[in-house]
Amino acid sequence: MPTQRLGIIMHGVTGRMGMNQHLIRSIVAIRNQGGVTLANGDKVMPDPILIGRNAEKIEALARAHKIERWGTDLDKALQNQEDTVFFDAGTTQMRPTLLAKALRAGKHVYCEKPIATTLGEAVKIAKTAQASGLKHGAVQDKLFLPGLRKLDMLRRSGFFGRMLSLRLEFGYWVFEGDLQPIQRPSWNYRAEDGGGMILDMMCHWRYVLDNLFGEVKSISCLAATHIPQRWDEDGKPYPATADDAAYATAELVGHNGEPVIAQLNMSWATRVNREDLVTFHVDGTHGSAVATLTGCKAQSRVNTPRPVWNPDVKNTMDFGAQWQEVPDTEVYDNGFKIQWEAFIRHVVENAPYRWTLPEGAKGVQLVEAALQSSRERRFVDVPPLNF
Repeated sequence: MPTQRLGIIMHGVTGRMGMNQHLIRSIVAIRNQGGVTLANGDKVMPDPILIGRNAEKIEALARAHKIERWGTDLDKALQNQEDTVFFDAGTTQMRPTLLAKALRAGKHVYCEKPIATTLGEAVKIAKTAQASGLKHGAVQDKLFLPGLRKLDMLRRSGFFGRMLSLRLEFGYWVFEGDLQPIQRPSWNYRAEDGGGMILDMMCHWRYVLDNLFGEVKSISCLAATHIPQRWDEDGKPYPATADDAAYATAELVGHNGEPVIAQLNMSWATRVNREDLVTFHVDGTHGSAVATLTGCKAQSRVNTPRPVWNPDVKNTMDFGAQWQEVPDTEVYDNGFKIQWEAFIRHVVENAPYRWTLPEGAKGVQLVEAALQSSRERRFVDVPPLNF
């Protein structure tokens, strides 16, 4: 079958997420498998050019993964008519400007989330992308996790009956940097550099909530900075100005129109005593399920045990053993790679694609609502965004 080249400008791939998930596990993996297969059987081979500020890092990364093209001049790269897609995984503050520049250069755009630091910027760039007639997308990788795909299969099968509630637990202990080395970049904990738990994670939870559980209607949120001082990559202390935890309750309208209550706990200052770094516990009238990144366990109405509350007697019931594992029914590929393949098909053959910049703007909307709620200590409505 014929193979078509697709030139992709990849910006910001020396960072952890851009390098590991987007370059190595997505684009390099797609190249190694022989490209993306289209509906007619033809192949599309990504031909990336890596762009970044540090020439030494970019060159080393390109050579390590057998990528011939790299550079430090983004404007020059955007002038190349043979490269039709621009991808950004750089800093959130610069993202709207870079996306707008790429759109003016006639490039299809795909980017990490959040797509902006403010809702005004997010809506503006989403509308610019829509008006351009070019293809556009925002990363919504958690929808493609095996655990959530299994959870969604249960939902679509009617397993839950009427969905009642979701309890999301996310986080782990991020070392301060004085006693043990940090395992997240220090900018994550500086508000002035685009850091913060709410800005980072609420964008994820918005698309997860909307797609799997129900449309977000309102939110109550409390932000916290539990660790006020941290140490950076050079071992120097600095004040943590961004929130490192948030505790929220959201009101959803479920897919059947019924209300669903979601509790969202997220923290970089918690020690893990659960099956994974994130768990999604869903309760419904006919069944419940708990999903992790890769797995999902379920308990149906007829298999629900009858525990008895008695604080004077030690409970001998093994609750964990009473849940049934949802089996793997397919081979689950990397979630970032799956979405990259979908976006490439969207660009090349106009395949359906719903994870657009307006969807990314909804994530920023929830960020702003959560921050407003924390400041004002009240529920904040999340109205529909019109594009």
